[in-house]
Amino acid sequence: MSDDDSQHIFTDHDKGEKGTAVREFKLPSTGRLIAGFLALLVIFALGIEVGSGRIDLSAHTATGNLPATLNYATVNEVYQELKTNYDGTLDANKLLDGLKSGLTSATGDPYTEYFSASAAKQFNDELGGTFSGIGAELGQDAQGNLQIIAPINGFPAANAGLRAQDIITDINGTSTSGMSVDSAVSMIRGAKGTKVTLKVLRGTQTLSFTITRDDIKVPSVNTKILSGNIGYMQITQFSDDTSDLAKKAADQFKQAGVKAVVLDLRDNPGGLLTAAVDVSSLWLPSGKTILQEKRGNTVTNTYNSSGDHTLYGMPTAVLINGGSASASEITAGALRDNNAATLFGVKSYGKGSVQSIIGLAGGAELKVTVAKWYRPNGQNINKQGITPDHAVTMSDSDYQNKQDPQQDSAVAWLQTQIKQ
Repeated sequence: MSDDDSQHIFTDHDKGEKGTAVREFKLPSTGRLIAGFLALLVIFALGIEVGSGRIDLSAHTATGNLPATLNYATVNEVYQELKTNYDGTLDANKLLDGLKSGLTSATGDPYTEYFSASAAKQFNDELGGTFSGIGAELGQDAQGNLQIIAPINGFPAANAGLRAQDIITDINGTSTSGMSVDSAVSMIRGAKGTKVTLKVLRGTQTLSFTITRDDIKVPSVNTKILSGNIGYMQITQFSDDTSDLAKKAADQFKQAGVKAVVLDLRDNPGGLLTAAVDVSSLWLPSGKTILQEKRGNTVTNTYNSSGDHTLYGMPTAVLINGGSASASEITAGALRDNNAATLFGVKSYGKGSVQSIIGLAGGAELKVTVAKWYRPNGQNINKQGITPDHAVTMSDSDYQNKQDPQQDSAVAWLQTQIKQ
């Protein structure tokens, strides 16, 4: 990414192995992806806008009282003392990266981060759906506990039984108390075929999982046709391939004569804002509001549907849960507020801010919160989430027996709409 490039992300679960931003996060879920996929959390947290052009932060900064430059005298004082007194080996590049990370950490915003060149590459690889690890998105809850945002269906974490909102208390016997998401990701990642043991707290239960790492390549859209000629479209994250795959799925549904659609956004941490807009547009006529971005009370961007409405008028149920964040919430909110879908499941994560990815020298990147996003109904869902029209929970027994009352309820409702 050049110095003239910036992107918006919707993700957060912003961390995880990735968390939602526009590149949307490059927007879900919600951070960096866990063991390969946690970077998706970042996606989730972000909500990145692709192709938006360089964002001139100076034009609308809320910190105009800051000095033009920082006084580094005290920083150099610390550096000199380290050089003189530290009993160990110091690396100048690592010290500089630490300074830059410290600047972003000082904002107090979990979604504003500095990525070194290697971390930026990892982030972008994960956003593209390719990584090695256990296939789960990692973030932090309101108390700062390390948390599973969304395990990816069909991959090691989900196959082992990890669930969204599980609290990771230790990794390979090391306590996660005070541990950053990045540090956790580094410990959880590893070569294909190696194992990692996670101890998690689920409600009042303490559980242990030993998971074999694997290479993960996840197509972001999965489809099938359910009984009753109802199309099922699952989007696991909003990535580079989502727009094309969702469009193909919609065309296939149309050709197959499906009568209704289930859009499954559960455990989706977010991703590219452009992908969320494209997916929403499949159900909406041209010019409908999908979301607005605001700084304070000023609208800085409005995203409208493109008019590629293959599924317009099709009865649709959207499935959401606590692992649905950022770009997922944008899509669910846009379809619900434009009366194009009804929501089933449980309240979504609640990621309502927008990050921009700005290219820096040497391949490093800065992810910075630049705005808040608002649903067509005017609501910002940050820390609130989206409440479904029909609340349907999943019990431990449902998970164990591979039952899905949320999908079942959505299908039953769609059948009544088809008969009408």
